[in-house]
Amino acid sequence: MNIKHLKQLKQIQIEIKKNNEYFLLNNHSNYNKYLFIFKRYQLYKKLIDIYKQYKNNKKEILDLIELASESQDEQLLKSINLELSILSEKIKKALKEIKKALKEIKKALKEIKKALKEIKEIKKEKKSKSKSKSKKSINSAIIELRAGTGGNEACIFVEEILRMYTMYFKEVSWKFKLLNYTPNSYKGYKEVIIKIYGKNVYNLLKYESGVHRVQRIPETEAQGRLHTSAITVAVLPEINKKVNIYLNPEEIKRESFRSRGAGGQNVNKTETAIRLTHLPTGIIAECQEERSQYKNLEKAMKVLKDRILNLKISKQIKNLSTKRKILISTGDRSEKIRTYNFHKGRVTDHRLKKSFYNLEEFMNGKIEHLINSFKYLKKKD
Repeated sequence: MNIKHLKQLKQIQIEIKKNNEYFLLNNHSNYNKYLFIFKRYQLYKKLIDIYKQYKNNKKEILDLIELASESQDEQLLKSINLELSILSEKIKKALKEIKKALKEIKKALKEIKKALKEIKEIKKEKKSKSKSKSKKSINSAIIELRAGTGGNEACIFVEEILRMYTMYFKEVSWKFKLLNYTPNSYKGYKEVIIKIYGKNVYNLLKYESGVHRVQRIPETEAQGRLHTSAITVAVLPEINKKVNIYLNPEEIKRESFRSRGAGGQNVNKTETAIRLTHLPTGIIAECQEERSQYKNLEKAMKVLKDRILNLKISKQIKNLSTKRKILISTGDRSEKIRTYNFHKGRVTDHRLKKSFYNLEEFMNGKIEHLINSFKYLKKKD
């Protein structure tokens, strides 16, 4: 074994340690394959120890020869000869082991380098996926319908808009589920919340968010006067509890310490306990249950991921709450996105600046043409 071999093995050791943490942080399907390569490397790592021992023995022989050349003491010379014969046997044995291992080391290095190359490709793919994540479709959404200004008439209109949407969902084969509702004492609903499942539902329905105004003569109006009422519609993406947590190893501070028992006594003489600090959030996770540092690292990482996941979900809830307020505003009639004029049989979308004279069909769920009109609008959520 020469210096070149040692440098190669040292560099691979650094790469493996770094990538081992990467795979631990991010659950990849081929982690087991990587772990096999890592364990294979550990076997060949013993070669370094054998070589170091060989060098130490060789140095000891040279030192003993030098000592023997300067000494006239027969007892000391006998002792030196005995030690030299023992060291010579050790060197012979080490050379045999090194010679045998070197035949396999080339093959092992190729396998390890190939594995590390695959890992780099996985990292690139991971980055590429994270960039395109925002472009993916969201296949579930929440629609909240709330009565605004107009009293009973607004509550009746909530029920009619709910019927319109559910008929449309059936037409496009989307599934939906009623999550919550608050009935009005006269007719209709004060509030309705439904969940919809289907391909790209959120991106298609998000432009329905806003104030929907209705103009008509209410059934309770004795004098036949035209009334204007309003409801609010808020379309929100469903909170995804299966958030994919990607952790950058460079953003995690790792510390090892000795496990402690009751009363502060040291359980282990070696530092097997692990403390992880996620630098961007300041979240800390510790584990000292296992005797193996690797197992403690694995458990601490799981705790850290769970805590970061809870933080992300809390932020999602907060963002949705803010978004809801922006979407529905005050529910005032003046902040309309669409007007349903029953007197003239007309639907007007104020963003498209278009009117449609098929109100009856529209209220029976024939709204696909209008939904699709917003498909290519570059509008921020």
